[in-house]
Amino acid sequence: MEIENEKRISLAEIKTGTKCVVIKVNGHGGLRHRLMEMGFVKGETVMVVKNAPLLDPVEYQVMQAHVSLRRSEADKIEVVPLTDDVQPVSDYNGTITEEKNLDGTTVDNNFKVLEKESVFEIDEKRNKIKGINEKKISKTIMEKSSTITVALIGNPNCGKTSFFNHATGLREKVGNYSGVTVDLKVGIFYHKGYTIRLVDLPGTYSITEYSPEERYVREYLTRNNPDMVLNIVDASNLERNLFLTTQLIDMNVRIVMALNMFDELKSKEDKFDYKSLGKMLGLPIVPTTASKGTGISDVLQAIIDVYEDRKNLTKHIHVNYGQDIENAIIPIKQKIEKNKDIINIYPARYIAITVLESSKSTMEEIQALPNGSEIIQEAENRRISLEKSYSEDVSTLITNARYAFIRGALKETYQQGEKGKKWLAYKADDILTNKWLGFPILIFFMWLMFQATFTFGAYPQEWIESGVSWFGETVGAWLNEGILRDLIVEGIIAGVGGVLVFLPNILILFFFISILEDTGYMARAAFIMDKLMHKIGLHGKSFIPFIIGFGCSVPAIMATRTLENKKDRLVTILATPFMSCSARLPVYLLFVSAFFDKNQGLILLSIYAIGVVFAILTAMLLNKTVFNGLSEQFVMELPPYRVPTGRNAFIHMWDKSVQYLQKMATIILAASIIIWALEYFPRTNEKMDALAQQIEEVQDDLTIREVQKTETVTNIERKMTAAQNEYSYIGRFGHFIEPVVSPLGFDWRIGVSLVTGIAAKEVVVSTMAVLFQAESDDIDDNESLKDIIKSQKWAYGPHIGEQVFTPLVAYGFMLFVLLCTPCMAALAAIKREAGTKWAIFSVFYSTGLAWIVSFLVYQIGMLV
Repeated sequence: MEIENEKRISLAEIKTGTKCVVIKVNGHGGLRHRLMEMGFVKGETVMVVKNAPLLDPVEYQVMQAHVSLRRSEADKIEVVPLTDDVQPVSDYNGTITEEKNLDGTTVDNNFKVLEKESVFEIDEKRNKIKGINEKKISKTIMEKSSTITVALIGNPNCGKTSFFNHATGLREKVGNYSGVTVDLKVGIFYHKGYTIRLVDLPGTYSITEYSPEERYVREYLTRNNPDMVLNIVDASNLERNLFLTTQLIDMNVRIVMALNMFDELKSKEDKFDYKSLGKMLGLPIVPTTASKGTGISDVLQAIIDVYEDRKNLTKHIHVNYGQDIENAIIPIKQKIEKNKDIINIYPARYIAITVLESSKSTMEEIQALPNGSEIIQEAENRRISLEKSYSEDVSTLITNARYAFIRGALKETYQQGEKGKKWLAYKADDILTNKWLGFPILIFFMWLMFQATFTFGAYPQEWIESGVSWFGETVGAWLNEGILRDLIVEGIIAGVGGVLVFLPNILILFFFISILEDTGYMARAAFIMDKLMHKIGLHGKSFIPFIIGFGCSVPAIMATRTLENKKDRLVTILATPFMSCSARLPVYLLFVSAFFDKNQGLILLSIYAIGVVFAILTAMLLNKTVFNGLSEQFVMELPPYRVPTGRNAFIHMWDKSVQYLQKMATIILAASIIIWALEYFPRTNEKMDALAQQIEEVQDDLTIREVQKTETVTNIERKMTAAQNEYSYIGRFGHFIEPVVSPLGFDWRIGVSLVTGIAAKEVVVSTMAVLFQAESDDIDDNESLKDIIKSQKWAYGPHIGEQVFTPLVAYGFMLFVLLCTPCMAALAAIKREAGTKWAIFSVFYSTGLAWIVSFLVYQIGMLV
């Protein structure tokens, strides 16, 4: 029999009469140990004997014994199936079975038809094949069973993602506030011959059902059977972090604890006997400082040791909830144990506790059981009795019991140092969240961020601008005139280069956002803004997606998953796109630098502030209409201030630069080529033919002097360029939509740029670079896109001869870009998080609002 190298399936999927080799036994502790005691251990061969008449349970032969397992139990056993060419070594018992064909040849039922051979030769061949098979099977078992899936679980802001990044070598987002990890991330790496699959789950304070991330984590643990849990615990906040640990202990999963930020604990001179605590909890505890990469290799070694059941590092304990609660758990547990299918998914004790707490999702599962109503009635009776005795709801009693267990364990192992009592990590809050100073400081930080984006970004921007201009001229000189030269110079270089110059400014913006996150000030911003957010019907936590939205709307929309209330999530999702993302920044930088010589930082800040205002007004409108109702109360952790690391800031900037360059190499490049082609074709029309005829007549007219002739031909060629633009495919589309945008002071090229911005907001700049470049023949080649835009004049209509862009038009244009429909990636995120109807609503609502605001700004400005 040959081993199928890539296929990994469960024992429940193996067909009757076939064999397989056990690779791994999953499931919670009780079920896992029971299966292993029955002989289902790594490397053992299992034969599927037969199914019961109703196909469940199934009879298996393992270790020369016959065992009956339900399919739900067999599903927890990972195996490698065996095909008919190679027999596993454990099947051989040293005997030889022979049959004779009619021609006298030997038939071996286990191998193949053999030629006439002596018993000695058959034995020798068989031993040789057995040796080959043994090596092959051992190698496959080693390969298959050396993959360890580890679920990374911990409180928000405990350092999970820092550990994930250092262990895997990846660069996930790290921040000193809750809600950085809002989805499952997987990193696969190799350590000491093992393949470790590290799964970074959303940060959560508990495993209940009060928020999406809590349900997500619980569902992952019970449905995906990770080999073990790596519980990241913040050493500076042990009591609160260990609450989640007690719930994991109740789930009876294998746990390794990484005691993170251990350097802070030592700096406070705290004394902590973590080894003794580990023995009490029945799990290994390893001190780490994930931000510096300290202790990570020790954690990985502990993971391997627990996986291989070495050193007796783990044991299952029960969190003692006190005699009365324990007496309530026991009869519920006994009734649950009658249902084998559900206890194969969850430990019976864990289910009993959650039923006693009246967990909605658990109750729904229990109701489907044959004795579900009996279990629920038992739990209800016990709950009523406890609440009557203690005058508290059961959830509160169990929570208090967990903390009592934690305090008891810490009392024996932890002693706070003198420095810990005077810890200064929160002292900055006396100023930064002060009643009178909090708002001015927040506004100052925002202004500083935008002013620095302009000031520090101006120099590298000029260098890149000059480099793009030189490159365009050089390439243009190499190529002969024609369609290829026009495509490369006016389409690709002008379009992509027009966006590339703003890369330094975007990196500076993300540097500041990274500093705000890493220091812990982001959570303070939410704290400062909570009262205002509550007045508009939103949670204070909603401010964090708003701030993240300054970087990119997509992760900001995903970050709304940290909001417990569905209404808060939907309102925040629909309001977040008004927070101006970094993709809009190139548009602002272009127009602010071109038309506003003074107070550029304040002008840019005003655009962002208007976005915040409309996000707030949108939230208020939705709360007063569609989502009329109360918001959840504000509960949010304020993490201690920490010194930001250069590594994290560099990672943020590096990732953003890579994303930006990837977007230029894909979306912006493709859009530039498409826009150029639509502007370039068709190459002839009646007006152009007439103008070409005029040029021939002027050149053939001998009465005109050469200087005058050259000037006349140049003017006619400029008219031909304008006619080409006007009658090109994109020109026709632009003139079609011009009646819609002209009341805003925009010409057709501006309208086309806004439409193409739906793909990505940077495309607005690249579209302008392509369209305006075509009419820049009278401008010095060394002048930038900013100079080209400033020189544009109306060629027709009531404003003929006037500047297309004025400070008023430029400001209205920036507001339209700010408020109009988000890009396709953001719309996809809205669809994924809120649904299709809200994505469609966002398109029409935001575009309509953008038109109204730009219309009012332009029309009122013209009157003034």
